[in-house]
Amino acid sequence: MRPPRRPPADPVVAALVRAQSARVSRRSVLAAGAGSAGLAALLAACGTGGTPSGQASGPVEDRSEQEKLVRWANWTLYLDYDEEAQSYPTLERFTEETGIEVDYAEDIEDNDAYYGKIQGQLANGQDIGQDLITLTDWMAARLIRLGYTQELDKANIPNAANLLASLQDVSFDPGRAHSLTWQSGLGGLAWNKAQVPNGVRTVSDLWAPELKGRVEVLSEMRDTVGLIMLDQGVDVAGDWGDDEFFAALDVLEQQIASGQIRQVKGNSYAEDLVSGDALAVIGWSGDITVLNFENGENWEFALPEAGGTLWSDNLMIPVGSPHKANAEALMDYYYDPEVAAEVAAYVNYICPVEGAREAMEAFDPSLVDNPLIFPDDATLSRAKVFRALSPDEETTYNDAFQSVIGN
Repeated sequence: MRPPRRPPADPVVAALVRAQSARVSRRSVLAAGAGSAGLAALLAACGTGGTPSGQASGPVEDRSEQEKLVRWANWTLYLDYDEEAQSYPTLERFTEETGIEVDYAEDIEDNDAYYGKIQGQLANGQDIGQDLITLTDWMAARLIRLGYTQELDKANIPNAANLLASLQDVSFDPGRAHSLTWQSGLGGLAWNKAQVPNGVRTVSDLWAPELKGRVEVLSEMRDTVGLIMLDQGVDVAGDWGDDEFFAALDVLEQQIASGQIRQVKGNSYAEDLVSGDALAVIGWSGDITVLNFENGENWEFALPEAGGTLWSDNLMIPVGSPHKANAEALMDYYYDPEVAAEVAAYVNYICPVEGAREAMEAFDPSLVDNPLIFPDDATLSRAKVFRALSPDEETTYNDAFQSVIGN
């Protein structure tokens, strides 16, 4: 088995290092100012409030001993993959070490769409067909608040102690009773370097006439609307309300109606960059790095001059999962610093595991100073975490956003 794919010298990194005045994330929500507070403060902010309303049903029988299986739903391009062998090296080693088979599925296109698929079963305490799911902070907060997740047995996850100190206690899951951070990342701009030689440095650059019908934006409200708000001078981590949100939404609606925006998508926007249907996008940092490695150095990613968004995704065990102990064993495995470093070398998102940077020295020294994986304060100073929304705000803003994008 060859080593997992590793990104080459990355134009994303070069752009970020040159910039020194704007930067960082992938799907997120929440709280407190970002500024130049550093990784700890930024990542600690990634969460939303809410009080759990109780479990959707009684305890589920754990069949982990009888059924050596764990089923994991994740986003695309979010785990180390060997193209030649068509396998996930770290998953294969987990099975070799534990005897637990992993049914891994890239089932999550965006948070809302996935929630729509599983909400009914979760509400009834039923097995959704997955033992581990990976959702962004604001959606994780919703599931935990509604009692749709099982409480973790930390005795089965000793490596949970390796989670960065700033992530050990978040507002939406005090003490990390129900979730652990998988990766954090950045929302920003990406473009085809050959077709858009001057690049896009602001969100407004996406509305250039020559890009009409070749622009795509994310179906994650906090990234797409958040970046437009930043472009309009709004601090999305600060104090804002309906006026600011709907002013940004009006811009999105106008650009969709005019045909400037080709489509609003989740992770599948990457396919349209490869096909050439999309030339410039609001996208996620790690996706672009992986696309460049797989398809040639055709795209560039940068945070807009006004700043980008910062988010985190979280591993959780759904309320109806019958393989809880197996899911916890898999979680424990991925918080080993050496395993975390191997994953980080592939996905190129911000690694949440203490000791992974040191482990990267042995695995791939060229990535130790990669600001997309181990960001410095200059990088983080350009990132903003979309502030926490109240339940009423979340409903109002999300409904309005879904109406505009046609969902």
